Amino acid sequence: MKFVDEAFIDVAAGDGGNGCVSFRHEKYKEFGGPNGGDGGRGGHVFAVADPNLNTLVDFRFSRRHDAKRGQHGMGSDMFGAAGDDVTLKMPVGTIISDAETGEVLYELLTPGEVITIAKGGDGGFGNMRFKSAINRAPRQKTPGWPGEKKNLKLELKVLADVGLLGMPNAGKSTLISAISNARPRIADYPFTTLHPNLGVVRVGPEQSFVVADLPGLIEGASEGAGLGHLFLRHLQRTRLLLHVIDLAPFDEGVDPVVQARAIVGELKKYDKALYEKPRWLVLNKLDMVPVDERAARVKDFVRRLRFKGPVFEISALTREGCEPLVQAIYQHVKAQQVAEQPPTDIDPRFG
Repeated sequence: MKFVDEAFIDVAAGDGGNGCVSFRHEKYKEFGGPNGGDGGRGGHVFAVADPNLNTLVDFRFSRRHDAKRGQHGMGSDMFGAAGDDVTLKMPVGTIISDAETGEVLYELLTPGEVITIAKGGDGGFGNMRFKSAINRAPRQKTPGWPGEKKNLKLELKVLADVGLLGMPNAGKSTLISAISNARPRIADYPFTTLHPNLGVVRVGPEQSFVVADLPGLIEGASEGAGLGHLFLRHLQRTRLLLHVIDLAPFDEGVDPVVQARAIVGELKKYDKALYEKPRWLVLNKLDMVPVDERAARVKDFVRRLRFKGPVFEISALTREGCEPLVQAIYQHVKAQQVAEQPPTDIDPRFG
């Protein structure tokens, strides 16, 4: 399925049905009185967060979504039926904003969450609503109220605990396929990954976290070069960034330190909050480095980069070093989840 993380839609809730002017007609009932019913309400437009979806591609090809209008009121005290509602299924993590002003209206963050994005109009009043002691035969009615109409922008930010960051061909897709059940396309050319891949890493029973593999970043990405800038927003909800470095590039003239600094610079330009997120170094492709040179090369790399955080040495292809990395990530994610939970008040009788 094609990955689409941005779409524009027009939604229109249904108008309310009109009220009815009617009088009771029955044999031997000369002045039967008013019996015109109210109109039915117009249909609402709902959005529901569906955990089985991971793209907004459906909304690229069906832009307009209209709910049905309410039925008009009828005689014999009959009210109109409500219009049919429209329910739009969207991926978890979708942000719904006003297309004209850019104001964020709703966020779908919980699977199964339902929100009303356009409210149907109320039905109009029939003439029986206007009867009184001095107006026995009212001929007034009101039309139905119009439903809401909105032009909306849908934007998807994937919900992942960990984001993989790095140059094209650094081995990000190989890493996610080694530690999770995700099976992205893997090849020996840059930009093999064209859209984010999500993988669930199972550490143990009921212990897991979600990893997002994004297209590689290149210098100038924050200004629009390459593909990575299109997907940088998906890192904004992650708890941890893994900066994957190719420690054994094919081209001898390529300096991994220069590449690493370029990516950190792009992060800083794009979003300061993203730059300040916890970031770990993952030095990949150690199987390509002779065993007696590994320690010296890693030490030299960290010294020149002046990196102070955690550093992991792995080979995603042979899975060497992946298990300690997965365990450390899980402990970090779990600690953050516990810290974000509101404190629970313990009853002093049972404390």
